[in-house]
Amino acid sequence: MSWLFQLLQAALVLAAAPLLTGFVRVLKARLLGRRGPPLLQPYRDLLRLLRKDPVIADNASWLFRSAPYLGFALIWLGACLVPTFTSRMGLGATADFIALMGILAAARFVTTLAGLDVGTAFGGIGSSRDIMIGALAEPAVLMVIFTISLLTHTTSLPLISEFMQTGAVGLRVSLALALIALVMVAIAENARIPVDNPATHLELTMVHEAMVLEYSGRHLALIDATAMLKLVLYVSLIAAIFVPFGMATGAGSAGAIALGLATWVGKLAAGGALLAVFETSIAKMRVFRVSEFLGGALLLGLLATLYLYVTRAL
Repeated sequence: MSWLFQLLQAALVLAAAPLLTGFVRVLKARLLGRRGPPLLQPYRDLLRLLRKDPVIADNASWLFRSAPYLGFALIWLGACLVPTFTSRMGLGATADFIALMGILAAARFVTTLAGLDVGTAFGGIGSSRDIMIGALAEPAVLMVIFTISLLTHTTSLPLISEFMQTGAVGLRVSLALALIALVMVAIAENARIPVDNPATHLELTMVHEAMVLEYSGRHLALIDATAMLKLVLYVSLIAAIFVPFGMATGAGSAGAIALGLATWVGKLAAGGALLAVFETSIAKMRVFRVSEFLGGALLLGLLATLYLYVTRAL
């Protein structure tokens, strides 16, 4: 049954990724007083791009051609490692928090190299900015991992989710600081406002879009699907660690699985709504202010680790 749940989760995250992106776009348009695109527009865009052949530069290497497939596979694998509706997964033994961050770092490495491969100015700018963001975001995530592992004595994501559902956790300031730090990192990693604007093509502010500007056709469809999957991954990760209520644990009955599915969908909707409200109420910051933003996330993660360590020692 664990492998059946794993296959179901892999299909669900893949199917829900465009829907979550479409929900965020619709809600943002409503908050701005516009009609906005249909809810299912991301599915139509992906299907339209998949039917088109890519246009590839003459000097593009094999890395440029394979990067969309590698990035998509890595992010999909990472999304499969995060508990969603149940903590009983076929890949549960390998669902380690540190391993997940390594998979995400590998996906970034592939994408940034592909952005540099063709040799365009936009690709180089976007890749350098993305590496700067990653160099600041990854230490912040490590501080969050240290905080969670000090509390739960494990880095296994299913075990962390099960421990967080027990009454032994309580309300902790260190967890609140770690939550804020992880949310800030998630905003930066998903190229959202205020770090980046996924809807812009202004060369002075582009980060993610600058790296993938040379892609088209089915390659661009895979890149867009990867970005949508990454958003679902981070929302599910935050929900699995800090709000795991409703998730089925252990063997789990049919009712517990159904409840887990319903609560996971509700968490995705709540995360998308909060993201839309946040993006419509704040402006995009300058690129050189991103280091201060992520520096704050790193400081919050460090404070969370120190605070938990000190309070446990008293």
